Amino acid sequence: SQRAMIESFFSGNHIVANGSAGTGKTFLAVWLALNTVLSKDTQQNKIIVVRSNVGTGKDIGALPGELEDKIAPYEAPYKDIFHDLLGRPASYDDMKAAGIVEFIPTTFVRGSTWSNAVVIVDEVQNMNMEEISSVITRVGKDTRIIIAGDRKQNDLFYDKKTPSGFDQFMQVAALMPELDVITFTRDDIVRSKFVKSFICACEDVGV
Repeated sequence: SQRAMIESFFSGNHIVANGSAGTGKTFLAVWLALNTVLSKDTQQNKIIVVRSNVGTGKDIGALPGELEDKIAPYEAPYKDIFHDLLGRPASYDDMKAAGIVEFIPTTFVRGSTWSNAVVIVDEVQNMNMEEISSVITRVGKDTRIIIAGDRKQNDLFYDKKTPSGFDQFMQVAALMPELDVITFTRDDIVRSKFVKSFICACEDVGV
């Protein structure tokens, strides 16, 4: 599945990476984005990471601290991935300071147009359909989009007022030739043998 995702992206498709935890969906999305943005042969010059501020009632303004403090917990996984890929702990922060990387909660996407960028929409299962639509309709000229999610990691499961838009979005994605849906399964888990064993055991007992 990772090979299929790489080949599809470099063939010019937008990507939906759907499936099991620990399969490297986000890691590979960042790898593809970095390879694209750091190349001299591409139009894209910026990476935009978009996530929902799930668990905060969608109102990030209610959280304590300045904006950077509020979004810092959501950025932590990407700092680790940039470190792993580029070899420096400060890689993410340095590229953010240089304007090459931008992190945007879904709360702030409206009114934007993203051109000449690679947009990573992560944890899409934690967005409602309105959020997903708001994000995707920001895509402008010469922008590539990679959407990653896993229905089983839906943090909105117990929020009856904010249903996940994941299933609706997947129905829409299936009708769009520009979006290539790559499905990751338990066989693709690469995080660790322990994680793979745990996820397989959970699936086997229906958890």
